[in-house]
Amino acid sequence: MTERAVSDTANQQDTLHIEFEPVGRRGRCPRGMTLLQCAQQLGVSLSAVCNGNGTCGRCRVVLSSGTLSPATSSEHLQLTDKQLTDGIRLACQAIPETDCIIHIPPESLTTIQRTQVEGLQAIQRDDPPVVTHKVPVIAPSLSDVEGDVDRVTRTLAKLHGVACETADLEVIRATPSMLRENDWTVSASTRGKELIAVGPWPSNTLGLAVDLGTTKIAAYLLDMATGETLGMLGAMNPQIRFGEDVVTRMAHALTSPSGAEDLSSAAIGALNDMVTQLTQESGTDPARIVEAVVVGNTAMHHLLAGLPVAQLSRAPYVPAFRESMDIKARELGLHIAPGAYAHLLPNIAGFVGGDHVAMLLATQVANATAPVLAIDIGTNTEVCLAAHGHLTSASCASGPAFEGGHIRDGMRAAPGAIEHIDIEDGKVLLQVIDDAEPVGLCGSGILDGLATLLRHGIVDRMGRFNKNAPGVQIIDGKPEFVLVPSEQRNGKPALGLTQQDVRQLQLAKAAIETGIQALLAHASLAQDELSSVIVAGAFGTYIDLTSAIAIGMVPSLPLERFSQVGNAAGTGAKMALSSISMRNEARSIARATGYVELATSPDFMKRFVESTYLEPFPQNGG
Repeated sequence: MTERAVSDTANQQDTLHIEFEPVGRRGRCPRGMTLLQCAQQLGVSLSAVCNGNGTCGRCRVVLSSGTLSPATSSEHLQLTDKQLTDGIRLACQAIPETDCIIHIPPESLTTIQRTQVEGLQAIQRDDPPVVTHKVPVIAPSLSDVEGDVDRVTRTLAKLHGVACETADLEVIRATPSMLRENDWTVSASTRGKELIAVGPWPSNTLGLAVDLGTTKIAAYLLDMATGETLGMLGAMNPQIRFGEDVVTRMAHALTSPSGAEDLSSAAIGALNDMVTQLTQESGTDPARIVEAVVVGNTAMHHLLAGLPVAQLSRAPYVPAFRESMDIKARELGLHIAPGAYAHLLPNIAGFVGGDHVAMLLATQVANATAPVLAIDIGTNTEVCLAAHGHLTSASCASGPAFEGGHIRDGMRAAPGAIEHIDIEDGKVLLQVIDDAEPVGLCGSGILDGLATLLRHGIVDRMGRFNKNAPGVQIIDGKPEFVLVPSEQRNGKPALGLTQQDVRQLQLAKAAIETGIQALLAHASLAQDELSSVIVAGAFGTYIDLTSAIAIGMVPSLPLERFSQVGNAAGTGAKMALSSISMRNEARSIARATGYVELATSPDFMKRFVESTYLEPFPQNGG
């Protein structure tokens, strides 16, 4: 045996092959390393706010195959017997004894990696709304003077059995030069019986799926032939400069003839910028995007489509149009293929729109056989209860607090944002995105901070600070809990949570809790009868559920009943982009879903006030 072979054999004996899914990181790690150390060596950033001491319980992973060391006393404190039996372990405590495959739940990953994982799945397509074919056209001659577009449609019928009865005007204008520049062989895209695009062959036909949120926009570029996601991009909704919530924005739309145009132009400008960036990064062309699907709440939908919002802003909050819409993308100002359409999913009610329908489509809540609660957390939080064969939804005006808005040191989930907080032996422990110097708190950190202050008695159930608690300072006569002192920030102001921050968070969580309780009461259901709780939305993906349960933002149920599904509205938009049957299903969901107006529900104000208390859900569920 050669010296190198002996060395390789020794290395195989001293190391183990560890694979982390779904991030796809794998490699060999020395024996005796914990899974947390292996993950760090392989570049997988697990949440570990206690720095691997086994006290925060955030680095939970699931053993898919292989053998780990026996559970430690710390794991028995942090995990139930059932969780341990199911293979759930703390990465900082478990040591591989053999080669292992480890599954990492989204909540155990840091924000940056969770974003990379989310939404990259291919969407199956059996009945796409747009079909593209290769069309070799016979060139005209003096004895054959048929029109150029007619040649394309005749060849489509002859070779592919596709009957076109009409063609988009812009396509008609572009076809003569396209045929001659491509030696009479082109790609032809049809939508129903309309010819909507003619381009070079071969070339990708693309689709655009958009979740137009009140605060954030998520855009996905798909290959229409395969359903593969070629790129995804997030951005702040620039409409925010006209107001942080939909009510304020609708008020702006009604202030002057140009008000609605201001909002529409801001959103369309952002979408066009995102299209440019997505196509540049994927090496494609915006002109190859032949279909778009846009989902958003009812106000976002109306402002985008140029529909009136006056009736939407006043009781009884009636939408101008509930059904799905197909609009030429160029009429919206969207810079994609000139003949392309934008499909807008249907609305349910005044403040429950197509984004909620898309979330229900993606999570298949309508097919649930046992009671299921689905929560899409955002500036406007939508909640749906599937029970007794019915779907019922409500809209909760939760505001932007859990996304960093109205919080003194709040910020987006970006490098430098504090995303997890704990206190151990009087010491504040922080986990910061990218391990950067802390500059603010993102949503998950804000929620964590509130739950931590409550757990340690620094704030009481009424949200009042204990002014004598360690870490509490009185500044300008008002208490705040200091997370990062000024002296650790080179003289910059300290980072912390103020009394006003706590009040904003109480209002936000009360809005969500009130909505959930109203739906449970409407269905005469107790919270422990829920078989599962689906938590969707960008913020919902990253929150620590233990913290959310502690303050009463979500029902007090075992963690195994919860699933955090990321931007399900974006996934639903991609499903509708790729399939006519999915669009039909979305229409059926919208028509079948009932709506509860919280302001008119029994005991609304009493329930809302009680929901401001920082305590777990009442056991009767409402």
